[in-house]
Amino acid sequence: MLRLIAVFVGAVCLAGCAAAPVQEMSDARQAIAAAQAAGATGATSPDLSAAQAALGRAETHLQAQEFTRARLAAMEAKRHAAAALANANSQHPETPVTQPH
Repeated sequence: MLRLIAVFVGAVCLAGCAAAPVQEMSDARQAIAAAQAAGATGATSPDLSAAQAALGRAETHLQAQEFTRARLAAMEAKRHAAAALANANSQHPETPVTQPH
């Protein structure tokens, strides 16, 4: 009986992981928008370009229902966008833009 419960709990956990990464995709898009609002452009910020490319990969994985890969790519996009935002804020300290949570 205990083994059956453990299998059920494991299956529920795996099902939760297999859901579409809606929050991660939203976070990545918002982080990219914040970096752009701070003045980062694809031409001036390699991090912003990397963020946009990672978001594109995330969207491709999402369409293919590869949710784990989509989640990882979206998290990568957010990290690159945060770096682009930090760089843009250091270049334009008079109007810092904060990253959304």
